[in-house]
Amino acid sequence: MFIATLIVSIFLAVALTVSAVGKLTKMPAVIESMSTVGVPAQRIPVLAYLEIAGAIGLVIGLFWWPIGVAAAIGVILYFVGAVIAHLRVKDVAGVGPAAFLTVVALAALILRFLSV
Repeated sequence: MFIATLIVSIFLAVALTVSAVGKLTKMPAVIESMSTVGVPAQRIPVLAYLEIAGAIGLVIGLFWWPIGVAAAIGVILYFVGAVIAHLRVKDVAGVGPAAFLTVVALAALILRFLSV
């Protein structure tokens, strides 16, 4: 079960890092998506740092499971918030990626518990 935990956690950590880099480098598509859901420009780096913290927590959690559990819960909450933000403004295109990453984070949490 740990191999599955490793794969899902690393996949999610990479996805979070790529997303954070997009926010920190102000990629036009990312900034447009953030403005569509009403995120103020000064809050975008905060979201990027939360993603980086989640990625680091998932990787550290491979060695110390409580950190992995906490990180997975944090990432789930982050992406549930993203889904809600996209639904609130009826941005159907943005819901899919956020929902997918919510499910991946949920899988990371479940696998982390199963591999303790």
